[in-house]
Amino acid sequence: MHGEYKVPGGKLVVVDLDVVDGVLRDVRVAGDFFLEPDEALLDINRALEGAPADTPAPQLAARIDTALPEGTVMFGFGSEAVGVAVRRALARASDWTDYDWQLVHDGPQSPALHMALDEVLTAEVAAGRRPPTLRVWEWGSPAVVIGSFQSLRNEVDPEGAARHGMTVVRRISGGGAMYIEPGNTITYSLCVPDALVQGLSFADSYAYLDDWVLGALEGMGVKAWYQPLNDIATEAGKIAGAAQKRVVSGGGAVLHHVTMAYDIDADKMLEVLRIGKEKLSDKGTKSAKKRVDPLRRQTGLSRAAVIEKMIESFRARYGLTEGAVTPEEMVRAEELAAAKFASPEWTARVP
Repeated sequence: MHGEYKVPGGKLVVVDLDVVDGVLRDVRVAGDFFLEPDEALLDINRALEGAPADTPAPQLAARIDTALPEGTVMFGFGSEAVGVAVRRALARASDWTDYDWQLVHDGPQSPALHMALDEVLTAEVAAGRRPPTLRVWEWGSPAVVIGSFQSLRNEVDPEGAARHGMTVVRRISGGGAMYIEPGNTITYSLCVPDALVQGLSFADSYAYLDDWVLGALEGMGVKAWYQPLNDIATEAGKIAGAAQKRVVSGGGAVLHHVTMAYDIDADKMLEVLRIGKEKLSDKGTKSAKKRVDPLRRQTGLSRAAVIEKMIESFRARYGLTEGAVTPEEMVRAEELAAAKFASPEWTARVP
């Protein structure tokens, strides 16, 4: 069995192993990481040898930590990354480069249709009728997108939303509210087979699926990192938030979508969103204005240029061909948008 795990912001860990009578045998760890002393690699292999095949990643990491000599230096990876690579090998997880990725980047669409497209395209990936897809959104109107489990009245000021022409929609994933202004927001979705995140914890999958965008930002001069559970941050502040939804039908799939602040009218945002003191204290800041630091200021690039560099970065890593929503997918999405995502019942399902 063969497993790979690219540490977000770090190095690649590769594990090859066999399972005999329910335990790990002939374990071989490799990668482009740095490790001192050299002999510590043999200690890692020996620590994993004989471990029960159902051992979780943290317990595998504990075995490694116990076996390593004092003073061992692991750079670009850690014992837990090795444990994750082992779990991915045992789960026969796939890798990014195993797939022919498709890009969907259409013209502006309504907020409700965007919600529906996410659901439809992810279901198509789960059914094996669509390749893994990177979809870059263009917004047809300003909006507030609330998480699946958020209270509508607690998150949105209806008078402020109406005053600024904001449509309020509810998405199928959890997480917090997204404040959307078409020219000031960058949003993308990844619709991926479940096999891509096999062996990863729910929390680890967030950083894993967005490691490519951290590289893209670095190429634009922005040093960013993942701030658990679902934020992308810089020294200047948060620039993006992610959310996920798992589909268990068919072969299984994961919807992972991210909204990034290219620019933002913080005063208007505060008239529309109700951001409580508890939320701010959790983020370690006193003002909502300080929580988000837009990409426009940090990159000096146009929104279109930022998007193009992100697409180029993804293509260079994994390959990416131009694609489109099929007519059949669009019909289903339009029907779903009208019946579900534009309906008051769905939007206010948590009042």
